Amino acid sequence: MTIEIVTPAFPESIQEGSIATWHKQAGEAVARDEVLVDVETDKVVLEVVAPADGVLSEICIAEGAVIYAGDVLARLEPGAAKAGAVAAGNNTTVEEQPEAGEIIASPAARKIADEAGIALHQIVGTGRGGRITKEDVMALKASGNTAPEVTKLVESVAAPASTSAPSLSSGVSSSGVSSSGASAGAAAEVAGERIERRVPMTRMRTRIAERLLEVTQTTAMLTTFNEVNMHNIMELRAQHKEQFAKVHNGTRLGFMGFFVKASTEALQRFPQVNASIDGSDIIYHGYQDIGVAVSSDRGLVVPVLRNAETLSMAEIENKIAEYGGRAKDGKLTMDEMTGGTFTITNGGVFGSLQSTPILNPPQAAILGMHAIKERPVAESGEVVIRPMMNLALSYDHRLIDGRDAVQFLMAIKEMIENPAKILLQI
Repeated sequence: MTIEIVTPAFPESIQEGSIATWHKQAGEAVARDEVLVDVETDKVVLEVVAPADGVLSEICIAEGAVIYAGDVLARLEPGAAKAGAVAAGNNTTVEEQPEAGEIIASPAARKIADEAGIALHQIVGTGRGGRITKEDVMALKASGNTAPEVTKLVESVAAPASTSAPSLSSGVSSSGVSSSGASAGAAAEVAGERIERRVPMTRMRTRIAERLLEVTQTTAMLTTFNEVNMHNIMELRAQHKEQFAKVHNGTRLGFMGFFVKASTEALQRFPQVNASIDGSDIIYHGYQDIGVAVSSDRGLVVPVLRNAETLSMAEIENKIAEYGGRAKDGKLTMDEMTGGTFTITNGGVFGSLQSTPILNPPQAAILGMHAIKERPVAESGEVVIRPMMNLALSYDHRLIDGRDAVQFLMAIKEMIENPAKILLQI
C-alpha cells in the first residue's frame, strides 16, 4: 500500500514553507526514520523522515517550490526495498548505473557546489556508485583545494575552437566576426574577474530582511552607549573556570552568563525595558525570557532562555552552548525561537568594536556586546591599562525614556564591573 509523505504541520505563526533539499531521489531505497527532505520555513528547517522501510516511488514537489501544510511531497512503497535489491542481483541496486564519464551527484550536492563555485569534476564521490554527496562537497570546500567553476566553463567554451579549424565560409557570422574569435572572446569574458552569480534568497533571509525593514519603519529606535571595565570579571573567570568546569560536568564559564544574569536583574529594576507594545496597550512581562542571538549558515537566529531569572550560571552557559551547536546544524525548533522579552547580541566574537543593534520586535530593547580591547583608563587619578568593552542598548523610544535606558545600561555596567552585585542582587 502506497504511503503518502505529506508536509508536516506548521506552527500557527507560519503559513507556508518551501522545499530546501531532497536527500533521496525517486527509485532509491530508504530506511525508516531516514531523512527524506528538508522543508525550510521563515525561521527553522524541518526534517521530514521516512515512516517505514521501502522505496521512494515518486517525488511530487521539486526543490524550491512553495508548499503548505498537508501537501503531498512524495510517495513511498513500503517493503519494496528488499525485493528490489534481490531482483537486481550481483550486489547491485535498483538505481540505474551511470554511463562512462557521467557525473552523478545528489541535488543537495549540486546546489552547494554551485553556490560555492566548485566544479563537480573536482570532487571524488564516496556515495553509492560514485555518487557525489553533500558531505563530499562540504569536505572539499573545507579543505580549500578548489578551483573556480570558471575553469570548467572556459574549457567548455574553448574546446570547440581547439578541436577543429573552421573554414572561412563556415566560421564567419553575418556580422563579420569569426566563430573562433567569438569563442575566444567568450572564453576571455568568462575568465575575467567581473563574474556575477545570481541566487534566490532563502525564506529565512527574506523574512529577516522584512523584519529588519519593518523595525526601522514602525519603531522610534534610539541607541545609547557606554563602556565597561572587564578586569574584575576576567580575573574572576580565570580564577574559577577550571573548578567551575569540574563541578558542572565540563561546562565552560564564559562572559555571556554574567551578562544574562546582570540583564535579568536590571530588567526587574526597569520593567518598561522588559515590556512590549501591542496596539495602544503596553504589556509588562513578569518574567525574563532572554533571547541570545546566534549566527548560523542560514542567517541570524535568536533562541530564547525561558525564565532566565531562575537559571543558574551553569544552566545558562549549558543552554547557550546547546543552542549554538543546534543552530549550526539547523536543529532549533520553532518553540525555542518564539517569544522573548529582551535580546542580547555579541558582535564582539567577530571583532566588532561598536555597532547599533536592531530591535527584535515586539521587544522594546536589545543589548549589544562588543570586542574586549585593552585601553588606557583613569583609576584613582592614575592611568592604567584595562580590558574594556563597549556596550550598546538600542530601545524603542515610544516606550522607554532616555533616562531609563541610560540607567538600565549603567546598572548592567555596575554589575559587570562588580560581579558580587550580581550574586547579592544589589
